[in-house]
Amino acid sequence: MPTADTSLPPISVLDLAPVPEGRTPGDALRNTLDLARHAERLGYRRYWLAEHHNMTGIASAATSVVIGHVAAGTATIRVGAGGIMLPNHSPLVIAEQFGTLEALFPGRIDLGLGRAPGTDQMTLRALRRDPSVAEQFPQDVLELQALLGPVQPGQRVQAVPGAGTEVPLWILGSSLFGAQLAAAFGLPYAFASHFAPDALMRALRVYRDNFTPSAQLDRPYAMVGVNVFAAETDAEARRLFTSAQQSFARLVRGTRGQLPPPIDDIESFWSPQERAQAMNMLSCSFVGSAETVRRGLESFLAETGADEIMVASAIHDHAARLRSYEILAEVHRSLRGAA
Repeated sequence: MPTADTSLPPISVLDLAPVPEGRTPGDALRNTLDLARHAERLGYRRYWLAEHHNMTGIASAATSVVIGHVAAGTATIRVGAGGIMLPNHSPLVIAEQFGTLEALFPGRIDLGLGRAPGTDQMTLRALRRDPSVAEQFPQDVLELQALLGPVQPGQRVQAVPGAGTEVPLWILGSSLFGAQLAAAFGLPYAFASHFAPDALMRALRVYRDNFTPSAQLDRPYAMVGVNVFAAETDAEARRLFTSAQQSFARLVRGTRGQLPPPIDDIESFWSPQERAQAMNMLSCSFVGSAETVRRGLESFLAETGADEIMVASAIHDHAARLRSYEILAEVHRSLRGAA
């Protein structure tokens, strides 16, 4: 289980398994494993994948399958879901899936849980789920936790594998609801500020002020999502960042697609309104050379007091993405040395 640490917070990877324009989901999943091995060598704490459906630019829809793929190809890094959208599933099925992962890769599996569907309403119907099941999220979390816990006398429904594994649960969120729930249940909390930063500071305050210790966690532990686009120069990093900027502008337009290649002039791509909306969503982003990223990260850690940083990097070129995580690891080592 995570524990609070007064030294520099660890860094981890959030991989949406982006499908770059001109490539296939198979290419994206092979890139995922390559990045996970790279992150493991660089000393990242954990490697998470997220559940999204009906999105041509994201290849991690079958999240537990991809987690197994990554865990089998690595040796020490923790691998998990950031997250599983629990309203899309029965708690029993998720307990069996993650119980199986824990049986195969003991001590390395995390299970982050989200309340959003991770898709649109039409796809939600295709998943055969009623949108109202999201209202049962707190009860479903408790049911899942019980299924992963020790078998109780007279318990007639068991997760096999799963029962007794006590796979660590996390609550994910981008609003005060998740913060309140994580605090009430005594679970670690991961805030999705890499794309929805508006309530970040309020959510952290609610979580920390209301935390109740549990069997899993004795004090609050908050992980915060950011985007990092690091390169040898600020100009090169800003150009890499234009792939994410285009993607978020397309999200505003309602025209999602695969991850586009970078462009030289982002201002010619979007309208002022699209720019304002996209850059608000991307406000927790650090873009630049090692020194620029270092200054931004130092300030962000001082502001949030985050116990861990989860880093997304939607970079079109795989080699540049590997290098960005490498530069960030070097920045983290330098900060740790200074601390």
